[in-house]
Amino acid sequence: MEARRIDRLGRARLVSVVVAALMTVSSVVGLWKPGLYQDPLEVAAELRAYDLVTLALAVPLLVGSLVMSRRGSVGAQLTWLGVLMYASYNYAIYVFGSAFNDMFLVHTAVLPLSAGAAVLLLLNVDAAAVRGRFRPGTPARSISAVLLLVGVSLAGMWVFHSLRFAFTGAPPGESELVLPMQAVHLAYALDLVLFVPGCALASILLWRRNSWGYVLATAVLVFGALYQVNYVVALVFQAEAGVPGAPGFDPAEPLVAGVFLAAVVIMGVSLRPAVRRSGNPVAVRK
Repeated sequence: MEARRIDRLGRARLVSVVVAALMTVSSVVGLWKPGLYQDPLEVAAELRAYDLVTLALAVPLLVGSLVMSRRGSVGAQLTWLGVLMYASYNYAIYVFGSAFNDMFLVHTAVLPLSAGAAVLLLLNVDAAAVRGRFRPGTPARSISAVLLLVGVSLAGMWVFHSLRFAFTGAPPGESELVLPMQAVHLAYALDLVLFVPGCALASILLWRRNSWGYVLATAVLVFGALYQVNYVVALVFQAEAGVPGAPGFDPAEPLVAGVFLAAVVIMGVSLRPAVRRSGNPVAVRK
């Protein structure tokens, strides 16, 4: 009975290890195999940028969080969940937004596996225990306001551009990234279906100081911070690839990235140090 309770996260951990391995393979091949992406120049540059961020940042974060979560780190569990969210969103772009390529089966495996691992993790996280690990002075409502601002701002931009397209035919824009219309369509869809509702739900729950608000808010912030890195690196890759009109830099990005980074740091430092009890992670549902 005790052994079963200790490893309630075992299945989520096992699937996540497979996800980390597949992301590594996908990213290495994407970066070092010339011509893998049979897409327009701007899309191929974007995907290669995402490969670099995944290999250099997301995979190490995932592996590190898996190791630290076994030692009772609640922060590692929340980071783990945030990276799985990133992987689910990221590989939806590869699966639905790129031409058929040699990594197709790997991409289509990562998408459901990362989403499934996230569900398994959520089902076995003790949200009340997570809430109890945050210090009383945690600025929950300030972080809630940040999440709401991010979600409302993003939704507002995409809704405005979509309505303008519907009434005037003016093509919607995708910030400073240069992308074909089908890629813009996918970005809008993923943001409005996944990221914006995630920000809104986390914001509402955290404002009410609900236990799940602390879980979701931290994970969404980790996911958002990773995607800000994706965006910055994609801008650079497009400019280096000679994509016409690619600026290589978004002047608003330092502020946006700074907000995400500050919020992640605040949530991280608000956690009390891990307490180990007979090797059990303290935030696993009994």
